[in-house]
Amino acid sequence: MRSLEKSNRHFRKAVNKLPLGVASNFRYWGDDKTIYIKSGKGGRIWDIDDNEYIDYRLGYGPAILGYADERVDQAAIAGMQTGGVFALSTEMEYEVASRISRMVPTAELVRFSNSGTEAVMAALRIARAHTGKDGHMILEGAYHGVFNEVLWYTDVEDWVPADGAPKVLPYGEGIPNIIKPLFHCVPLNDANAAEDVLKKHHEDIGAFLIEAIMGNCCSLTAEQQYLEDVRSLCDKYNVLMIVDEVKTGFRVAKGGAQELLGVEADISTFAKAIGNGYPISAVAGREEIMRCIGDGVVHGGTYTAHSVSLAAANKTLEILEETDALASIEKYGSDLQQGLSQILTARSIPHTFVGHPSLMGLFFSEDAPKDYRDWVNTDYQFYDTLAPELHALGIIVEPDSREPWFMCEAHDSQCLEDTLDRFERAVDVTIKKISAGQTTHRKWGAIE
Repeated sequence: MRSLEKSNRHFRKAVNKLPLGVASNFRYWGDDKTIYIKSGKGGRIWDIDDNEYIDYRLGYGPAILGYADERVDQAAIAGMQTGGVFALSTEMEYEVASRISRMVPTAELVRFSNSGTEAVMAALRIARAHTGKDGHMILEGAYHGVFNEVLWYTDVEDWVPADGAPKVLPYGEGIPNIIKPLFHCVPLNDANAAEDVLKKHHEDIGAFLIEAIMGNCCSLTAEQQYLEDVRSLCDKYNVLMIVDEVKTGFRVAKGGAQELLGVEADISTFAKAIGNGYPISAVAGREEIMRCIGDGVVHGGTYTAHSVSLAAANKTLEILEETDALASIEKYGSDLQQGLSQILTARSIPHTFVGHPSLMGLFFSEDAPKDYRDWVNTDYQFYDTLAPELHALGIIVEPDSREPWFMCEAHDSQCLEDTLDRFERAVDVTIKKISAGQTTHRKWGAIE
């Protein structure tokens, strides 16, 4: 039986120096459930209690090749020998930018940052400068980082359709209400709803920020026709399409969601998979737009294009571009889906998968939802009750049902066998708990 004695003891100590005892709200799972990691290798991690887990969070996606990949780490060590941070440029910046441009044709010019949040902040700033319009539109259920302009969400859980559109609420406290008029939210896969907003507010909206595969909403995916329609709407109303590929970039295809789904962005953002866990992100786009940087738009940062992260990114992207790593990851995800489906089908549990096998969403419903509003019609409480049982058996998934499962190249046949065995056991426990009325649910808008 899993023990979290050391993690719990460390939490009681850490909470005296760190709010919630952690460095990010999303790492806090409860006073007696928060775990602290000792190490990771391949597709597995170990906590300070020496519990071993097969990891399908992968840090929300960065470890696309697996933890402590020797090829990437050796490149990073060489990057250390360059010297670190100079507040000056190195030749490696051009090399990595050129590879990104080759893999993603719309990425004609590239600028580096340190996180997905920073990349999206820069993308919006560039879009405002290019269009002269301050507002932006996003999809309901989307997540674009931790900064004020995008920290708003639609409260679909308490929504009564007869009352009109769901309420738009701040995602936590400390977000200035004065920013709210800049923010417009529309449902996925409804181009008519997008056009209705643009007809009314196009003079104020300069950017439509889109996750083509929603990395924080269980991989809900944009339909091909929808992407074609909103691309036309953006052109019609002088709105820049920002495709947020922080999670999908270099994961679902070499050219990201844009290649997979056939959409062309004006501006793109990338982060998670670029450096296999080393901190680096990028904002990229059409040359005429990106030339705003330096011609009015400020972009920079002390640690941008750090020699270690750049070296790691160069090696990671080389592997993803020049080997069959992505095909291997996709096959593992497909095999996992097949195995999970067999277990659930044998128990007559409705389910469906969405997204891409490397970034998959699992829904407990006969039909996959087409947008975030549809999510409330799925049995998300089954998932939320299942997740802690998986943790107890050594399978790490996000506790909230809106997070997808991530695959990496290091997930192997033994990971698959162990996962299916433990998943089956966890499902049976979950069925018993639900029958006894012992369900678990984490509300989406709550910041703990």
